Amino acid sequence: MTTEERVREAVAHATGRDSRTSPVKRLAGHASMRSYWRVGSPPASQVVMVLPPDAKPEEVTKGGQPAVDPFVDVQRYLCGLGVRVPGIVASYRDDPRGGLMVLEDLGDITLEDALRRAEGLPGDHRGRLYEAAVDQLAALRAAAERHPEGCVAFTRSFELDLYRWELDHFREWLLESWKGVRLSPAEQSVVEREFDRIARTLEAESKGFTHRDYQSRNLMVLSSREQAIEFAVIDFQDALLGPRQYDLVALLRDSYVELPPELVDAMLRRYLTKLAEAGGPNLEYGPFRQVFDLLTVQRKLKDAGRFVFIDRVRKNPGFLVSIPASLRYVRDALVRRPDLADLHEILARHVPELRG
Repeated sequence: MTTEERVREAVAHATGRDSRTSPVKRLAGHASMRSYWRVGSPPASQVVMVLPPDAKPEEVTKGGQPAVDPFVDVQRYLCGLGVRVPGIVASYRDDPRGGLMVLEDLGDITLEDALRRAEGLPGDHRGRLYEAAVDQLAALRAAAERHPEGCVAFTRSFELDLYRWELDHFREWLLESWKGVRLSPAEQSVVEREFDRIARTLEAESKGFTHRDYQSRNLMVLSSREQAIEFAVIDFQDALLGPRQYDLVALLRDSYVELPPELVDAMLRRYLTKLAEAGGPNLEYGPFRQVFDLLTVQRKLKDAGRFVFIDRVRKNPGFLVSIPASLRYVRDALVRRPDLADLHEILARHVPELRG
């Protein structure tokens, strides 16, 4: 049985609708090992998520193998917090050919798409889109801090070894595999010392529910009317405990959409205001921004390495184009963190994109 036949059968079984002649379209899955298929035509359509056999978490996660399906568990938790996520129509996870999950169809317009369409519009539609995304994130974080239980995300977290693994991912794949660089023993000593310091500093930060990839391709635009922008959140199955700034780095230091510094600054300040209004803590901008910049270094070094990994191991070169933006973010954050000057100097010797 082909995948198209399987997804048609799954939708027919889940909905009772005859789907034998329904159109089937494969949707973009980006870097995911999962594939997504639309069965039918909107509004009478569903999306089927197809998981490969023996599917495992696609991001390395600190914590044991969950007893429940992470997608189902996190989806249920977010629904309980009032976050708009795709509804689960049916789940068929025991198929030895790979599990299937029939989901609500949320359409095709991501935040990335909406931003592209907004380029020719009058006014600051882009700013309003980001305001809505930041407001939703602040509300989510504040609500999750009031309910820190009942979800697999609270059983796994960003800890020292995970931060270090991600930084080493950059060294292995961007430096060594992509650039062909072998650090000297003296350089390696400094890099190891500074990577350790970054990881230890981040590990000490207060942790809470973190989506892990709250960026423009994982926010579906359901409504973009002037006063009623609404997003649905997808790709949340790798959620874990992390610093408040982590999802902001994913959103505002997005490898697929570059934002001007003044908008980043405004959105960080807005987040702090909205977090406090939603019942979260009152946090000072200066220390918060310091951690944001440090997380930018860590996350974007990891992303640059990950994009090479996806090319070399998964044979998908589509993300190589996003490496320069990731490295520009690292460069700018390192400039803002003079305490990392030694690391900056060594990495810039071998990675021209980090100079300046």
